[in-house]
Amino acid sequence: MTKQSSKPGKAAPSTRPHRNGPPSGIGDAVQTGTDLLALRAQLARAEKAARRAPTPPPARVSRPTPVPPQREAELAGVLTDDFSLHRAHAKLRDAVYDGRYTLCPHAVGHARAEGFLEHDIMNVLLSGRVRAVYPDDHRWLVCGRFEACGVALPLHVVVQHYRDGHIDIVTAFVPKQPHHVISRARLAVMLRYDEGQIRTHTSAPAPRAGHRGRGRWKK
Repeated sequence: MTKQSSKPGKAAPSTRPHRNGPPSGIGDAVQTGTDLLALRAQLARAEKAARRAPTPPPARVSRPTPVPPQREAELAGVLTDDFSLHRAHAKLRDAVYDGRYTLCPHAVGHARAEGFLEHDIMNVLLSGRVRAVYPDDHRWLVCGRFEACGVALPLHVVVQHYRDGHIDIVTAFVPKQPHHVISRARLAVMLRYDEGQIRTHTSAPAPRAGHRGRGRWKK
């Protein structure tokens, strides 16, 4: 009889298949293939949605309207660039908030003659925008609106500034062309030849409809 050895030996490799599932390498390959299929399906759906989407119209290139030569000559010496306007607007706000301003009689006279009040002028200085800078005259043109009888009307205010930060509200008026920047020459003429005392004129009532006036009808 042969005696069996009590020393443990190396176990022989098992040739039976794994009952819990495929090997780890095969599972990773299956998972990668599933991810690729899902990615391809998403790309296909995105391409189909892009083909169904309407094509946007081509953007039109807006060309600026050329300024007539006469208008260029009128605006000579007037700054309308964004840098100058923003700097003037900041100085204007600081002067108004600090109370460093003077309302000239010329502006008060125009306010009484044209139907706006002094607080309308101050509203324009606070809520309006500087549209033009006159560097030679040290003046700004401030454009805004005021309300009269429920209607918003344009109002332009001319301000003269000094080095110490003080400003003078030179004049205010209702413009005929709200989006038209007044030229330096026109502003000088308006301030030079306009009367200091604005006169008012009351018209006589006209005869009512259906009644004859004092004059006789011409045959």
